[in-house]
Parts: sequence; C-alpha cells; structure tokens
Amino acid sequence: MEVREYVNSEYAQRMTTGEMRRHFLIEDLFVMGEVSMTYSHVDRMIVGSVVPGGKALEIPVGKELGTEFFLQRREMGIINIGGDGTVKIDGKDFPMSSRDGLYVGMGAKQLEFSSKNAKEPAKFYFNSAPAHHGYPTRLVTLDDARKVALGSDEEGNKRVINQYLHPAVLETCQLVMGMTILAPGSMWNTMPVHTHERRMEVYLYFDIPEDRVVFHLFGKPDETRHLVVRNEEAVISPSWSIHAGAGTGAYTFIWGMVGENQTFEDMDHVPMSKLM
Repeated sequence: MEVREYVNSEYAQRMTTGEMRRHFLIEDLFVMGEVSMTYSHVDRMIVGSVVPGGKALEIPVGKELGTEFFLQRREMGIINIGGDGTVKIDGKDFPMSSRDGLYVGMGAKQLEFSSKNAKEPAKFYFNSAPAHHGYPTRLVTLDDARKVALGSDEEGNKRVINQYLHPAVLETCQLVMGMTILAPGSMWNTMPVHTHERRMEVYLYFDIPEDRVVFHLFGKPDETRHLVVRNEEAVISPSWSIHAGAGTGAYTFIWGMVGENQTFEDMDHVPMSKLM
C-alpha cells in the first residue's frame, strides 16, 4: 500500500508538474493479478483496485491500518469497470457485471474477488473510508443508482450522474460514491467549478481512448493548475481544491467523497469571474 501525505494549498502553489503528479495522480492502478492501494492522509481515504486473473484475490491488511482485518473500522464502495466477476463477502457471493456497484459495511472480514473469465477480467475499483457503524452490504446496479441529468449539448457538458452510495439509495457512515457518464460530444464536467471545504473527493477517469486525454483542473480558485490524466487514472482532490475536467472527447468518471456530511449539494460555488 502506497501512503500519500497531506499537502496544504500554500505548498501546492509552488509545486512543479512532476511534484503535483506524484502527490495527487494515481497511475498504473489496474494491474492484472494484483491488488493496488493508495492510502491518502486526506480524510484517510483508501483508493484501490483488484484485477483477478486465473485465481481469486483478497485484500491484505497491513501496518498502515493497525487493525486485524481490512474493514474492522472501515466501510467500502466498489464499482466494476471490467468484465463479469464476483465479490465474496464472508462466504456470500455478489456477482457483478460491468458498471455494477457494491457497498460493503464495516465489520466484513473476508473480501475475495474473482473474474468469470480471466481473458476478460473484472476490474474492481474501490474507495474505503473510516466508519463508526456497520450498515448492511448491498449490491447496487447501474439501474438501481439514482440518476441526475445535467448540462446541455450547447455547453458541451451533457451528462448523467449515477449516485450509487447516496442517502437516497442506501445508508453509509460517510462514504458517498457514484459514476458520471458524459454524452457523446460533451467534454466538460463540473463547470462552473466548486469546492467543498467539508469533504474531499477522488476522481477515477476511464473510457478514454489511448490517443485522448482529460485535463483535470486543480488548485485554489485563484491559483488554478491542471493535471493531464489518461485512461484508468485517478486524482486525489483535497477539500481546498476545485475539481473539474475537460477531455479531448467524451469519457466516464467515478467520484468518491468523504468528510463532514453526505449532502451532495453542499458546494461552495465559484463564479467564473473569480477563476484565475
């Protein structure tokens, strides 16, 4: 497990491109036959993936957590962006097709991940945050997710926000998670921008062809920066930073948030005139 320490906004203003990528961008996230995890000191979020090949994989627990098992004091949200697979939670199988989600509550001991076909492996992406209460584990398909349509063709930001882990869908301690799908021809997300000092956020960008990129906007509203993001890479966004993006074509991203509340609309909007 890689550990990323907290970076404050004043220090971030002096960072080079390489330093920003090293602290905030997660590359090489999906590796065949491996469990990959990045532990961020920002609200203790863990960003990870599991890509099972010919054998099932389990999530290990290390010194970083100081617990007997991974979800002893944590909860987890999982979304599969690959082929069909199964997550076994304490002996119970949860089959997951592409775009299916799964909430796993605090206290679950055994987490085993497998692919139906090793040649078309499942790609389980997960976010995990500290928890104080155990809520029931539940499968949430794309059809089950709460849908919010936003944007327009004229503004180049027509999209559907699919809320998987959300108070309107199920109960969690603090983790909120979902997937935003941009319509063909749309390239912008989350513009006009906002921050939310009470919550951090992680973006996973995917469905990006090899010859395309997304420019993820980052930084304080009056000191903006950008990160060039490629397919299946994630960005850690601290609460002080804006988080928006523009691609060279349509794309999809999974967002996960943790912090003081679960109110999706709790945003500090930034007027376009204030961006610099």
